[in-house]
Parts: sequence; structure tokens; C-alpha cells
Amino acid sequence: MGDHIAEVRKIVSDTFRLDPALVETTAPLEELGIDSKGRIRLLAALEVHYGVTFDLDKRDRLTDIGAVAGVLAEALRDQRADE
Repeated sequence: MGDHIAEVRKIVSDTFRLDPALVETTAPLEELGIDSKGRIRLLAALEVHYGVTFDLDKRDRLTDIGAVAGVLAEALRDQRADE
């Protein structure tokens, strides 16, 4: 998961046009201006970038960058298991 945190921070910064210095790993996404629609947008950006598919039910788990990295790691692991 740790190796995905930097990538997720960059994707969040790029997707929402935020200063990367302001995207703290433990900051709640709401503090970054990312609401429930924004979480869906973030999942879509991650799907495109990594070629994985997320269940929209996962969006409630997206509370901060670390949690997003964890959900991403699970999706990548599941994808490898299915191949």
C-alpha cells in the first residue's frame, strides 16, 4: 500500500487541480474539497490510470489518501488473482 500513496497523491492533485503540498496522506478527503461525487470521480480516474474496476460501494471507504491507496492495492491484488 505504501508504494501507492505517492501515486494516489499525484492522481488526486492532478484530478482535482490541488497543490500537491496540500494533499496530506491523513487529511480527510472532505478537507480537500472532495465530496461523494468527487470520490466517484477519483475512482474513475484510478480505474483509467490502473486499468482496474472498483465497486462503487468502495467509495465510502475513501476517507483519506491512505484509505484510497488501500482500496487501490486490494483492487490490483484482486485483478492479479483473476488473471
